[in-house]
Parts: sequence; C-alpha cells; structure tokens
Amino acid sequence: MRRLLLCIGLVCLLFCYCPRTLVHAADQNGQQTAATKPVKGSATSPAAGYVGQEVCAACHTEEASSFANNPHSRLVLEHAGKGVTCESCHGPGKAHVESGGDPKKIFRFDKASVAQVNAKCLSCHAAAHPNFEHSPHGRAGVSCLSCHSVHHAAPATMLLKQKQPQLCYTCHQDIKVRFSMPFHHKVPEGLMKCTDCHDPHGTFSNNQLRTTADRNMICTRCHTETAGPFVYEHPVVKTGGCISCHDPHGSPNPRLLLVSNVNTLCLQCHTASMNFTEAGTPSFHNQSTQFVSCTSCHTQIHGSNSSDVFFK
Repeated sequence: MRRLLLCIGLVCLLFCYCPRTLVHAADQNGQQTAATKPVKGSATSPAAGYVGQEVCAACHTEEASSFANNPHSRLVLEHAGKGVTCESCHGPGKAHVESGGDPKKIFRFDKASVAQVNAKCLSCHAAAHPNFEHSPHGRAGVSCLSCHSVHHAAPATMLLKQKQPQLCYTCHQDIKVRFSMPFHHKVPEGLMKCTDCHDPHGTFSNNQLRTTADRNMICTRCHTETAGPFVYEHPVVKTGGCISCHDPHGSPNPRLLLVSNVNTLCLQCHTASMNFTEAGTPSFHNQSTQFVSCTSCHTQIHGSNSSDVFFK
C-alpha cells in the first residue's frame, strides 16, 4: 500500500513540475525564437537589412516566376521558408529597395568578378566541389556562371546553359574534332556524356577524370572484359593505363588505337632485338615484313590467366 501511494505521489509531482519546466524553458528560449523568426519570405532574420523575397518579386517578376521550378527553391520549402531565397545570393536588399532599385546597392553577378561569383556559389557548394579552385577550370578563371544559369536553365540539366556535349564544345573545340573521327565514344549520339568520365568541378586526377581507386576503372566499368584481375597482367595497363594505347575521345583507327598498325604500337615498348633473327624463330616474327599482326597470337593483351605471353 505504501508503494502504491509513493508511486501516485511521484506521478503527481511530475505533472506539477513538468509544465513549469516547459514554461521556464520557453521563457529562456523566447528571445532566441523571436530573434530568429524570419520576416515573411525572408532568407534570414529581420536584422541586417533583409526585406524578403516577396519584395524582390514585386519588381523582378520574370526571375520570381521561373524560380518556383528551380532546385534552389526546394531548399526554401525544406527549411520552412528560411532556406535559399533571393537575398541568400544577392545579399540584403533593403538599401536597394529604398534607393528605388539602384543596381549599385545590391550584389549583381553580371558585374562581379569571377572570384566573387565563385566565392558566392562555393559558400554553399564547397562540400560538393572542394577542389574547384585548384582544378583546371578554376585556375583558368572559369566562372560558375560560364556553364550554369540560375534563372534561365532547365532544372533537369543541373541548371546548365546548354546540354552536353554542346556546352563543353564551346571551349573544347579540339575534343569536338576528335569525336568526329570514324571511331569514337558515342558522346555525339547522346549515349554518353562528358561528365560520365570527367568531373568539371575538379578532381585530384589528370584531365579532371573522376577519381577511383583504380585509374583504369573509368574505362573498365564499361569495358568489363578488360578489368581483370588476371594471373598474368600486362604491365603497361597498370603503369601507363588504357590511354597508353587508346585515344578515349576518337581515332581514325579501330578500337580507338593511337596508331593504325598494331605492330607499330606494340614495338613502342617491345623493340626489335637479336632474338627475332635466331634460328628456329618463326619467320613472321621478323617485323620488317609486318605481314602478321602481333595480336593474331598474343590475343589477351590486357591480361591472361593462362600464359605470360598473353596467349589464350
């Protein structure tokens, strides 16, 4: 009986104490809640001259109407209206509004330097693109807005100004020529994209190739038959990689080979020696005739599980 009365007493005590605790906590947090409560549609607190996106939309109707389908606008909804809005990128708009729309009173991307534009974008996207400033694009002074358009691009294209590969071709004309070769990866046909192999925001690999543990994995994820592992590996595959023999963009030669004659390609490493003239050696090893391709016999040139000379 005593235990029952003790339990009832504890329950009553909790009910009496908890509301006071909650009210006390609410009182402690009241100032913080009021301070951080955003202005209707504002990107941040009412301090620092923010006016809210509804005020911006009153003049910038075209940008406001297209922003509803923008990936950035989803962040606004996800954060109860406190996410990415006009002033998150363009800065506080109070001075701009009170001056009657003076363009000098607001951050304008079209008037900003490349460094300023990239700093604005990377203030949110640095985690996704940590190496951009050290990438070839970053060092060449390429702006985020050189490829992306926040207000005038289809959302499904990652806000790109154009679809791939046309966007990449605007600078990389030499690569466009390679893709016009008789043998090429199916990028112009739309079966592949430049970004399947390259990360335009930068990697720690050469040519902005997507970083993998195995440097050849960019190729072998499609060309699985060459991936291995093999009992007998062709050293050049590990040391020089696929591009030692192949041009990844396009070539006039079958299999994207760098040279038209397979024997010439092989002899860049396997130079002629006295062994080719010894008695008993088959005549077709005499490379002066060049009648028989090396790969007629050495068929498993990417690696073999049965022969150290890459026979089947």
